[in-house]
Amino acid sequence: MKVRITKLFSFEMAHALLGYDGPCKNIHGHSYRLEITVSGEPLMKEGHPKLGMVMDFGQLKSIVKKVVLDEFDHSTVLNEKSTLADSPEINSIFGNVILVPYQPTCENLLIDIRHRILNKLPENISLENIRLHETATSFAEIIESDL
Repeated sequence: MKVRITKLFSFEMAHALLGYDGPCKNIHGHSYRLEITVSGEPLMKEGHPKLGMVMDFGQLKSIVKKVVLDEFDHSTVLNEKSTLADSPEINSIFGNVILVPYQPTCENLLIDIRHRILNKLPENISLENIRLHETATSFAEIIESDL
């Protein structure tokens, strides 16, 4: 029987949207909330310490911490085409600056995060759904069955 499990994560991050025609062209921050849903069959091997689990929530937490949270939490994410990207002082001004080859919208960040997680999940675990909340009322979502 296939079972889905979901784990929630949160991190703080700033970004700016290059060439945008609104206030998000300025560097600003969000309290992001990330939801990861995976699926698999619960382990039914008697005596195994993970008996009854699809995946240990701690293992999922470890993956997301390493490839998402440790990278993005308390960072400033900018499009690599930004004029700030050429500044040698950018990291001394903003601290942890990440230059990405895409516009750092919620949607594109979600696509990036999805790729980072997919490469680290165990073979018997499928990514089902990933959702990134940029604000309390706005989020982007990828449902794997739509792909």
